[in-house]
Amino acid sequence: MREYVVIYEKGPTSWGAHVPDLPICAAVGDTFQEVEQLIREAIELYIEQLKADGEPIPDPVTKVGSVSVAV
Repeated sequence: MREYVVIYEKGPTSWGAHVPDLPICAAVGDTFQEVEQLIREAIELYIEQLKADGEPIPDPVTKVGSVSVAV
């Protein structure tokens, strides 16, 4: 089991998601719930394809944090 950071972004009419540690692994959906399911499926398919091609599966290395600033 590996846990990858997923970046979710709200656009004007949809949600997007991408995985920094898995290049080109991305998804778009109308709702947050939809894009969350689609990115999970995209990650699974991405890893299946890497295995089928005999490629190494990248380790998750991206970290998430936040910074407080005065506004």
